[in-house]
Amino acid sequence: MSETFAEAPAQSAKPTIFFDGTSSRRRQVTLALGDALEIAEEGGAPVRWAYGDIRRADSPPGILRLSCTAAPPLARLEIRDAALAADVTVRCMRLDEHRTSRRGMAKIVGWSVAAAVSIVCVVLFGVPLAADRLAPLVPKPVERRIGDAAEVQVKTIFGRSVCEDPAGRAAFTKLVNRLRDAAGLDDDSMTAGVLPSSVPNAFALPGGKVYLLKGLLDKAESPDELAGILAHELGHLKHYDNMRGLIYNGGTSFLIGLLFGDVTGSSAVIFASRSLVEASYSREAETAADTFAIEIMHKLGRSPKPAAELMFRITGKEGGSTLTTILASHPLTEDRLARMTREDRPASGPPLLTDKEWQSLKLICGSGKV
Repeated sequence: MSETFAEAPAQSAKPTIFFDGTSSRRRQVTLALGDALEIAEEGGAPVRWAYGDIRRADSPPGILRLSCTAAPPLARLEIRDAALAADVTVRCMRLDEHRTSRRGMAKIVGWSVAAAVSIVCVVLFGVPLAADRLAPLVPKPVERRIGDAAEVQVKTIFGRSVCEDPAGRAAFTKLVNRLRDAAGLDDDSMTAGVLPSSVPNAFALPGGKVYLLKGLLDKAESPDELAGILAHELGHLKHYDNMRGLIYNGGTSFLIGLLFGDVTGSSAVIFASRSLVEASYSREAETAADTFAIEIMHKLGRSPKPAAELMFRITGKEGGSTLTTILASHPLTEDRLARMTREDRPASGPPLLTDKEWQSLKLICGSGKV
């Protein structure tokens, strides 16, 4: 049968188009179906494609478009006659060999699922593990620069000017320094201040920056209440929770920035403002910070219970409000209050501030309402 086809070209009512793959010229050709597919153009040398080398190419309905593994990659043959296309097709036993079989499709789906599972595992386990390992290793200069970026955002939101009353600033610095010394934070560059915002909040930013908002100071009734909350925030600082949160929330972008030194660009500022201002930590981090605050208050000979009472007063009255506060982001539970109460001890150390210093601290932003 193949010899019969070799003797005469295959006739077609519709033109057969050939692109030789070396030029864009559209050639109208005839085909001869012998021991190979012979493509002939009037006045030109025929082109032979072995049937075993012919593959189906993507094409619109009504056209059989073919390529050849032995021809130039862009060579194409377009057969528009259905009968001729059927004759060619039956001779090309490997026509669809390159197409994905059901088994191949199953492999693709399987690898896709495996890739998706890998991504989930990286997000759930890899990034947190990297954050845990890398957070303590961030160089101090880099940490300070990140803290500077976060400080800009905090001051933009809660007041650009730090309260400057000299007596009040001295009292606040004394309180923070006593907590810092008891906590073993030896960063001499630590800075502290009070911002004139009515939001009850406090921040410990990377680089040893501690900020208290006037709203929280107004609600505090004793230095011990304030000290316990500040000690809690210093616990986050001591445990690198802020840096860990930045690395975790920033994910790959933050890690790449950390590797190449670009950690104070726009992405770092966004992550710093979001993560540090919202101060949303894991349950484990919160428990560890509570433990840290209890230990610091005991070292100072003071009770952690007053801080729990202050948090309870705020969350009990304002827990359902729309205020963006540290206390609203992790409300005090009965278990938490009960734990602080169990750790209550009679005072064995000197007052953290004198009555005069406490009154000065309360007036650090002035006597007027914000």
